[in-house]
Amino acid sequence: MSPASEKPSSERPSVAVIGLGSMGYGMALSLKKDGFTVTGCDVSADAVKRFVADGGQGADTPAGAAQGADIVISVVVNAAQTETVLFGTDGVAETLPKGAVFVSSATMDPDVARRLARDLEATGRHYLDAPISGGAQRAAQGELTILASGSEAAFAKARPALDAMAAKLYELGDAAGQGAAFKMINQLLAGVHIAAASEAIAFAAKQGLDIRKVYEVITASAGNSWMFENRMPHVLDGDYTPRSAVDIFVKDLGIIQDMARTAKFPVPVSAAALQMFLMTSASGMGRDDDASVARMYAKVTGTKLPGEPN
Repeated sequence: MSPASEKPSSERPSVAVIGLGSMGYGMALSLKKDGFTVTGCDVSADAVKRFVADGGQGADTPAGAAQGADIVISVVVNAAQTETVLFGTDGVAETLPKGAVFVSSATMDPDVARRLARDLEATGRHYLDAPISGGAQRAAQGELTILASGSEAAFAKARPALDAMAAKLYELGDAAGQGAAFKMINQLLAGVHIAAASEAIAFAAKQGLDIRKVYEVITASAGNSWMFENRMPHVLDGDYTPRSAVDIFVKDLGIIQDMARTAKFPVPVSAAALQMFLMTSASGMGRDDDASVARMYAKVTGTKLPGEPN
């Protein structure tokens, strides 16, 4: 498989998407639907074949995908994978044209984002720090929230793709790291809210309450949160198919602890939430939906939840 070598007649920028998981695949599809020539690349050959079957183009390596691209969007899990995509064997930096932009969507420590940006920009390419939020469905609909920071030139180069992928684009600074820092504040709250929601629904079940009625009452009351409203239906249905996995928050809340330790800033609430995710992962549910924290509470306390064995 090889990427397109020619731009369409409209001269729209060519785009490569590295990482065709649930988010990346949706982003690649939304760009293709908006008229971009899009080349997809993933460690899973099946994911690439699926994208080609859906009308996109495929590449075997990040270097192959980036060849001739104006914009490369990296939708991998973490900083280590991002660095490999950039500078590893068959990495993007081998073939990305001078003046092109690399858009990094992974959640990572702001200091790492700054280092990666510095290293890539030294080669004559642009780096945009652009973590994402919104889930797979919004990704496919081009309705993500993007928290971006970078140089004016990086924004200008990436803007056509950003506008196609985002319902809300926040421009948060003129250097990499700011977008990453904003995303980590979001992840602190998201992780705490999931852990709290899971604790509450499992505690309600332990009290013998009808948890569907609990959900109805809480979502109409002051104790509601976006995460309670979004995640607790997974518990009600006993469906822990991963929309966002437990281990994502093991990673992200761990990054927050590292950042806080460096800053000598206490974060005891997010530290407690991290322990809940760690226990859930250690119980064998790391790759399950993050609402599985409720299952961990249920297992520890002998509480029955829908779909779970007695």
